[in-house]
Amino acid sequence: MFKEFVKHLFPRVVLKQNLKLSYTFCLGGLAFTTLLMLALSGLLLLFYYQPGAGEAYRSIIFLEESVYGGRYLRNLHRLASHSFLVLLFLHILRVVLTGAYAPPRQRNWLIGVCLLGLGLFEAYTGYLLPMDQLALWATQTGMTLLEAVPFGHLATALLVPDSVGGPLSLLRFYVLHIVVLPVCTFGLCLLHFYQVRKQKGLLPYL
Repeated sequence: MFKEFVKHLFPRVVLKQNLKLSYTFCLGGLAFTTLLMLALSGLLLLFYYQPGAGEAYRSIIFLEESVYGGRYLRNLHRLASHSFLVLLFLHILRVVLTGAYAPPRQRNWLIGVCLLGLGLFEAYTGYLLPMDQLALWATQTGMTLLEAVPFGHLATALLVPDSVGGPLSLLRFYVLHIVVLPVCTFGLCLLHFYQVRKQKGLLPYL
């Protein structure tokens, strides 16, 4: 599977007509490139961020005011996350409009929908990490909405065992954001690209 993943990133052959800009604009490839940018910028942010209820906001201020290029790095990570979600939405919209979700690609369609869900959840967990007032309000709103759905109270108790912005909730959001969700996302991307190459479809030269 990993071999097919690498081959998809570095194909042996690319048809000339596939290099032309079309209505798809290589949305899947652009989304994955943005994901790599998110991973790289997030890794650099880890050198300065402190996941503590009292230290998180101060570390962000220090990053923006005292670190050369720190403000640019944080904004790059934030804008890349927005771009990633927009590209995922457009990619899924293209799949729906062209009927590419139909058999035998229904399994890859489900993988893509799961990737969109992971992307949204990843963005939500990252929103709390700066620990400013906007982050606290937005996260509290999300937790209130979550409680309105079935089993929402269980999910809320798992994500926020103390209070929004409390030490335990911040730590859980932090671990989800930098470890659990990225590993799941890259794993599904690997599986997604593997399925594309396995099914070939309109790209028999893969």
